[in-house]
Amino acid sequence: MSNRRNWLKQIGLGTIGLGFCQFEAFANPPLENYIPPSSDKSPILLRSNENPYGPSPLARLAMQKSINNSNRYGWNASEELISLIAKKNNVSDNNILLGAGSTEILDLVLQYTALKKGNFILAETTFDYWTFPSEKLGSKKITVPLTADKKHDLTAMLKTIDSDTKMIYICNPNNPTGTICDREHLVSFVKEASKKAIVFVDEAYIDFTNEQSLSNLVIENKNLIITKTFSKMYGLAGARIGYAVANSSTIEELSILKSSPNLSISVVTTAAAIASLNDEKFIREVSSLNEEVKKYTIEQLTRLGLTCIPSYSNFIYFSLENYKKDYFKQLENNNIIGTKIYEENGKWTRITIGTMKEMQQFIEAIK
Repeated sequence: MSNRRNWLKQIGLGTIGLGFCQFEAFANPPLENYIPPSSDKSPILLRSNENPYGPSPLARLAMQKSINNSNRYGWNASEELISLIAKKNNVSDNNILLGAGSTEILDLVLQYTALKKGNFILAETTFDYWTFPSEKLGSKKITVPLTADKKHDLTAMLKTIDSDTKMIYICNPNNPTGTICDREHLVSFVKEASKKAIVFVDEAYIDFTNEQSLSNLVIENKNLIITKTFSKMYGLAGARIGYAVANSSTIEELSILKSSPNLSISVVTTAAAIASLNDEKFIREVSSLNEEVKKYTIEQLTRLGLTCIPSYSNFIYFSLENYKKDYFKQLENNNIIGTKIYEENGKWTRITIGTMKEMQQFIEAIK
């Protein structure tokens, strides 16, 4: 606790007149008041599953106050953040490794597994941008189709594992489909699959659900690695901060591949993450707004005759198979940036859930 007080004082948040009581007052206005300003010419960004409300008000203030300490390395700040993350995940400090977004953790794990040569297994379709460098490093990609309702086929994935398999990747909730694995089934899968290879579970979107993380399983399981991020729910995508939760021995092995473990995060970003973890009001409001706007958007898409997959995230996966217009042209004409077709069979695409105003504009654009 003393370390935390010292750090807060260093960044100016523990000084008299600007403590956490004042922090709460700063955060009291409605969340919509903190939406980053944009001009009429700015595109509506519904592409990358970002939080449209920006960072927590407390995080913004913490970043401002921490700038003066950017001339110093952030060892103490990293230790403070790691302790808070460990507490949130019911693990010890030595079960946590920080990264510049969960992407850095993914890159680190693929390097770790590529050293052993072999193959890695993932769903088709899932978040797969990280797989390209893995293949360049000599690993072979094996994909397993989703089920008919767009969920991971864990049974088929388990059967796909062979003697050359070094890693199995599970994005839960899955991006881009928004579906989630049954926890009991997933726990059983991890228990069996991890006997043969590393199981990497990406929980980037689990904060949008009421599901329990698998983080408590890493204490006993050396072949389970979980990644989480501050990019989505916490609105820090551009600040770049994520982390791995794994067995302490696995964290040690991963850390060897980094020249300066836990030091790739700036003191400004670290301050934002610490403040974010203390801003429960912000999380409640983001979660509530996301559910409200998601419900509206799915209802409107359904009225247009478009099939939507139930979403456990901050985006919606829907089919353009029955859409008669040029969907992407409609977005372009209305200055909206969406994504792409992920599955040609059914013309499945994804849209990020923005603010209510943004999603109303989106629906009007495609009517």
